[in-house]
Amino acid sequence: MNATNFAQSLLQSARVAPEIFELRPDYRALLMVVEGFPPGPSDERSEILLQKAESAVKDLLSKQPVTELPHIAAWRETYKSFGAKPQKTRNSLEALTRRAENGLPRVNRLTDIYNAISVKYQIPLGGEDLDKYDGSPFLIRATGKEQFVTFSSGEQSVEFAAPGEPIWCDDSGITCRRWNWRQGPRTALTDETTRVLFILDALEPLSPDALMQAADELASTLESLSSEVRISRRIIGAEKTA
Repeated sequence: MNATNFAQSLLQSARVAPEIFELRPDYRALLMVVEGFPPGPSDERSEILLQKAESAVKDLLSKQPVTELPHIAAWRETYKSFGAKPQKTRNSLEALTRRAENGLPRVNRLTDIYNAISVKYQIPLGGEDLDKYDGSPFLIRATGKEQFVTFSSGEQSVEFAAPGEPIWCDDSGITCRRWNWRQGPRTALTDETTRVLFILDALEPLSPDALMQAADELASTLESLSSEVRISRRIIGAEKTA
């Protein structure tokens, strides 16, 4: 299967369960498959993006508290709706925004780029290594029996998803708990990653235009790094898919 067919097959097979839209009818997932990315560690280009994102956050937080930033506030309310405590369990966007004041983490080129886009556009954004992925992504609400393999104090450990929490999964299990809280190490991006599934999570009041602008900047940034980069995307929402 060539790159284009692989990406289209994965995206068209992706699904969001109806109970997710019952929880948040305004939810939209923008999925992006990127192939042919030149792997590598953090570099000057990713450093510049992170610095710009940090500056943007400092400007935002000079005007209002982090918990009142519109998209973060929407996700905090959503976490409450499935039983999570947002003051203890912070969605990825809030966690990054809080860290940005004192400096975002420097991880690897890919992770740095998507973290910068996430903070700049105030959108939870995750990346999965497709060479470690099994099948197509799907978002469901947990039964409480699903295992999540992670690490604690350097040792592998197994947790169970809480009943009702949204979980992103592939055919081998959970890839991210509580919608966009904690990614599993199995599919995490590394310095060697060349094929990625990005997931951008959107709720109102984030506009469709803002979601597309974030995806467009992510795509253009990655494409600027190599002529070999190939990108496909799909939006899944309650009313229609594209």
